[in-house]
Amino acid sequence: MAEDGRILIGKSTKPEYLTLRLANRHGLVTGATGTGKTVTLQVLAEGFSNAGVPVFAADIKGDLSGLAEAGEGKAPFVKRAEEIGVDYVPDRFPVVFWDLFGEQGHRVRATVSEMGPLLLARLLDLNDTQEGVLNIAFRIADEQGLLLLDLKDLRALLAHVAENAATLTAKYGNVSAASVGAIQRQLLVLENQKGEEFFGEPALDIADLMRTDRDGRGIVNILAADRLMNNPRLYATFLLWLLSEMFEALPEVGDLDKPKLVFFFDEAHLLFNDAPKALVEAVERVVRLIRSKGVGVYFVTQNPLDVPDTVLAQLGNRVQHALRAFTPRDQKAVRAAAETFRQNPAFSTEKAITELGVGEALVSTLEGKGAPSMVERTLIAPPSGRVGPVSPQERAALVAASPVRGKYDEAIDRESAYEVLQKRSAQGAEAGQAAQQASAGSGGILDTLGGVLGGVLGGGAPPSGRGGRRTVTITERVITNVASSAARTIGAQLGRAILRGVLGSMTRR
Repeated sequence: MAEDGRILIGKSTKPEYLTLRLANRHGLVTGATGTGKTVTLQVLAEGFSNAGVPVFAADIKGDLSGLAEAGEGKAPFVKRAEEIGVDYVPDRFPVVFWDLFGEQGHRVRATVSEMGPLLLARLLDLNDTQEGVLNIAFRIADEQGLLLLDLKDLRALLAHVAENAATLTAKYGNVSAASVGAIQRQLLVLENQKGEEFFGEPALDIADLMRTDRDGRGIVNILAADRLMNNPRLYATFLLWLLSEMFEALPEVGDLDKPKLVFFFDEAHLLFNDAPKALVEAVERVVRLIRSKGVGVYFVTQNPLDVPDTVLAQLGNRVQHALRAFTPRDQKAVRAAAETFRQNPAFSTEKAITELGVGEALVSTLEGKGAPSMVERTLIAPPSGRVGPVSPQERAALVAASPVRGKYDEAIDRESAYEVLQKRSAQGAEAGQAAQQASAGSGGILDTLGGVLGGVLGGGAPPSGRGGRRTVTITERVITNVASSAARTIGAQLGRAILRGVLGSMTRR
């Protein structure tokens, strides 16, 4: 629910709001399974949409799709609305569905070039040596103007690198067939998981995520991620790519009255699990700087320890649902979560985290000049949209009426690295055959002399005389002597030339 430049989150001793002007300072929603994180995410997404801010959210369980249909006025939600002093008004929101596999929404694609070697190495789980070879391959593609659009382009490029490994090693550093082979094997694993469906054209246009409807409400872009979660590395890499593309594409705008776009990254721990230091640093840099592009990033996860400290420090708006302190790690997480809040003397934050009920959370948002508010124990407001997934029939109807209908449905396969390298290979084979034929069809002077001698002495005329032996004429003897003399002269000249070349090279040394 949005009002006067604010989004109502819920009520403690007073209404708790998220200020739109400070919403691009990013945020964090955490809590154990079943404590109400998804409902909180839905309340925030609805508030941003009503304020005219487009939203992008990954839908892990399919529940967020219910935003597209009006709420059903269930008794718990009506009661919660009364408790916090607002009217419960069912509403539906403009939604566009996306799916990397094209089954539950518009297909999402990116080119290999857009993904880049760093994220691709992360996706393929390459070691440092293999990542170095991949960087060399991308460098060669740039220098030779080879478009890398899909995985067959990358395969063709890697084969080209392997064939020219000796030449490339001298220029770029060691390129081994073993490293290229390892990358090719990882590409095969990715293809077996249908990851190749993500690469190609038409690539996603960032502007299509930043739409509003005719009423001025921000469109909620929902990525179907239930199947995608079977390949968590692809899920994490895609979200990091999307954030990086957004950072590269959008201009600097400074602080706005409201964000241009808000991202919700559910299951955020998947972004950082086993991530190399360079990648974590890249995420921290993007999160820190994308604020000035007018983009807010909200991480949703079970445990605040899932997010690295360097990233956690950038998240100013916090909603903490209940955590369970059953294990030493859980107890550490509770303490860490409590210490991140501006303490309220009215209660113990650490104790309250373990006592919160479903739909209740500790809330602290930025206020005034960007200082965090004192943490408050808050009842979360009820969402206006449906809580729960839409039916397949409802989803199909919404996809058919989408503003981007038909734009991404059919793949485009234009000339790129694969086709160019195939042509080069074919042209090289034709040139080799032509050179071989030319060499076979034209001899030197010795071949000519051999032909003359063969013609003269090779028995062109039938044998005569006794025993099949033929008498050699005076003319034939003269020709033979001349030819022998010429051959000796040419041989001597060649020998002297070769000797001069050898001696000259030895002298130069």
